[in-house]
Amino acid sequence: MAASGSNARSTLVVQLGPTRSAKLSFSVLMALSLLWLGWAAFLLFSDRTSGSEAYLYYIFFGLAVVFLLYVVLQNTSVFGVQSYIEVTPEYIVQKQGAFRTKHIIPIPEIKEVHISPLALQVTRRDESKVYLNLKQVRKRRDLEKIKMKVRDMAQEHGYTVTESASFHA
Repeated sequence: MAASGSNARSTLVVQLGPTRSAKLSFSVLMALSLLWLGWAAFLLFSDRTSGSEAYLYYIFFGLAVVFLLYVVLQNTSVFGVQSYIEVTPEYIVQKQGAFRTKHIIPIPEIKEVHISPLALQVTRRDESKVYLNLKQVRKRRDLEKIKMKVRDMAQEHGYTVTESASFHA
C-alpha cells in the first residue's frame, strides 16, 4: 500500500482496526472457529466414520477452514492491509474490509467536509452526502493526520471545512 514516485509524500494511508461495534469480538470469533475446526477434525478422523457419510465430514471440515480464513482475513493484516482510509490529492478512499466495497470520493466532487471527533461527513457538489466513520482508526495521531490532510487540501481544492467542537479526555 505504499505510494511511489512524487505522490509518496502527498498520499496518506491509515490502517483501520477491527470494529469494536461488532456483535461478536475477534477473540470470540477465533475461539468459535477453532472449536468448529477441532470438532470437524475429530469427526473426520475418528474410527467410527463410515464410508457413506464421510463426504459430509469433509464438507463440514472444509467449511470450518473457510470460516477460520474469513475471520483472520477480516480482522488482521496477515494477508495485507484490508481495512484502510487513504487520502490523496485526487481522492479519498475508505475500505472497511476484504469483502466490502470501497467508498471512493474524488476531490473535485467535494463541496464541503464537516469534521467531527470521530467522523468526516463529505457533501458532494450534487448535494449527496457520504459519511466516513473514523472510529476504527487505531491511533489518535493517525486520526489527527487524516483531519489535517483534509484541512490542507481544502485550501488547495476550494471546498469548505467545518468542524464540531472536539472533546479531549
